[in-house]
Amino acid sequence: MYTEIIKIIEGGLVNDKEKVVNYATTLADNLEVQGENSLAKKIKATLSKKRGTLTSLDSFSTKPVDTESRMDIVEIAMPQIDSQQVVLSKYSQDAISSFIKSYEYRDTLLKSGLDVSNSLLLYGPPGCGKTTVAQLISSMTGLPLVTARLDSLVSSLLGSTAKNIRKIFDYVSKKECILFLDEFDVIAKLRNDKNELGELKRVVNSLIQNIDSFNDDSILIAATNHHELLDPAVWRRFATIITLEKPQKEEIRLLLHVLLDDKITNFLLTARKLDYIEDALVGLSHSDIKTIIFNAMRGVILSDRTCLTNCDVLKEVFFHKNHAIKNESEFIGYLLEHGATHKEVNESLDIPLRRIQGISKSVDKEEL
Repeated sequence: MYTEIIKIIEGGLVNDKEKVVNYATTLADNLEVQGENSLAKKIKATLSKKRGTLTSLDSFSTKPVDTESRMDIVEIAMPQIDSQQVVLSKYSQDAISSFIKSYEYRDTLLKSGLDVSNSLLLYGPPGCGKTTVAQLISSMTGLPLVTARLDSLVSSLLGSTAKNIRKIFDYVSKKECILFLDEFDVIAKLRNDKNELGELKRVVNSLIQNIDSFNDDSILIAATNHHELLDPAVWRRFATIITLEKPQKEEIRLLLHVLLDDKITNFLLTARKLDYIEDALVGLSHSDIKTIIFNAMRGVILSDRTCLTNCDVLKEVFFHKNHAIKNESEFIGYLLEHGATHKEVNESLDIPLRRIQGISKSVDKEEL
């Protein structure tokens, strides 16, 4: 297995795609023999897409830099995202699929006298998939993802910020790609904000001008957690606007099945337990839920167990929301209220049954 990894790296360094594909295929086959089916499946899925080549990024090698810091102001990637692994609401998924299809059929739309829909604004709470959606669109269209680095883009010399914006748009204008502007509100704030300097308002003007002249063969994606800060003129520059919200119970259930594929649990196939887990996770972002599940799985592995229990997950939810277990009685009560049995709490957390029973009686009295 280590030989295959070394050969894949060697092939990547010299842009030998055939070598990379051949040794990656061998690696996947060997992993299957060793029982690592999940990883083997991911490698084969990535290879099967055959989108983009290692040499397709050559034209992006000379990146624009900030004059002051000399740092690159963009990052280039060719993401490989499995759409089945991205869990969003049905309406968000439909809107994203429609956006991609509109781009792919842009010539047909232009012949019909319709404008090309190649600009997308994503907004919503942190951790709800905005960056993942940009990566998914890159993966599905085969276009390189050019992500603006705001830490380099926004210069301490205000006049340089507008110049950096211009550099980025000039850079992508010569190529078919996706330009991704994350934390978009930083450079697209309301121009009537009395707290902002005149130079920052000129930054917004420069941004709008560059969006207006953006290449029709490329895609522009902007994302923000603070849509209320955006200038009204900026909103009008985006043909498609999608809100990405925190997942509801239906999406949480799908996300749990995606995250725990091939894992052993005591709740995924038990409706009552799963319902309690979903209730506990409502109100959290996709990113929060992934963190909770991965932390719970890490605990299972480190304790030399094979089955992820509802108590493991509920413990991580409680810790995520409270950042500590300061009151053990409150913690045990939380587990019991979310469907954990006395035996499950005892076995998962090694808490004496007598103590659990005493807290259970207190919880029952409070409910009465």
